Amino acid sequence: MTEHDKNRIHTDFREKMTYGDYLDLDSILNSQNRLSDHHDEMLFIIIHQVSELWMKLTLHELWAAVDSIKEEKYQPAFKMLARVSNIQNQIIKAWDVLATMTPSEYLGFRDSLGNASGFQSYQYRMVEFALGYKTPHVLKIYEKDPELQAKLKEAYEAPGLYDVAIQALHNEGFAIDESVIDRDVTKTYEANESVEQAWTEVYQDTDRYWDLYQLAEKLVDIEDWMQQWRFRHMKTVERIIGHKKGTGGSSGVGYLKQVLDHYFFPELWNVRTKL
Repeated sequence: MTEHDKNRIHTDFREKMTYGDYLDLDSILNSQNRLSDHHDEMLFIIIHQVSELWMKLTLHELWAAVDSIKEEKYQPAFKMLARVSNIQNQIIKAWDVLATMTPSEYLGFRDSLGNASGFQSYQYRMVEFALGYKTPHVLKIYEKDPELQAKLKEAYEAPGLYDVAIQALHNEGFAIDESVIDRDVTKTYEANESVEQAWTEVYQDTDRYWDLYQLAEKLVDIEDWMQQWRFRHMKTVERIIGHKKGTGGSSGVGYLKQVLDHYFFPELWNVRTKL
């Protein structure tokens, strides 16, 4: 087929393309395959599918923001990070819809889920990786899927959003400990005094460090929304199944409460006490 023929076919399709064609709606709307005849399973499936779509966009924006910050293109990064915060708001609202499901309704189809669990969401784990929370056991979950495991491993081994933010502090001339600059990014980030001091100086002279100040606040926005998402997740699970183990053997509410105490960007919260 010649290049001319390819261009003609593309043009013909574009002229005939419908809204449904462009969005591939047949594929999307035919992906809600209930395993029971219970009415509320449809709600359960759609809520989680929509959340996964939002997470796909979140990752798209986060990794683009990481690249922009590396190149010191701060304004595009701020736009992307602001979009992430708004996406997080939408995902949080999804829990309000799911919370309309009662324990009795969920029990009507829970057995159909088998070992499937939200804890197995690889996109959620990739969001955590992008924010610097690295959990190596996640990689083992997908050992039977080499392609997916390779994608997770790439995200696991890549510098996260906070790593490039700290590098930006270093590039600006702040004295950041070498142990932080050269740290193993496959480890979960832990607070460092030199980073806290740098952020303190940024907040004390916002006119001079305006870009870094805005970056800090965008990161705080994302963490704030993330914690609100985690809290709504925990309360929704508690409301529907109490303290029973989750599907797939997860500890359920206990684990969800535990991660509420974790900070992605600890110095940005500590600095508020120091100012």
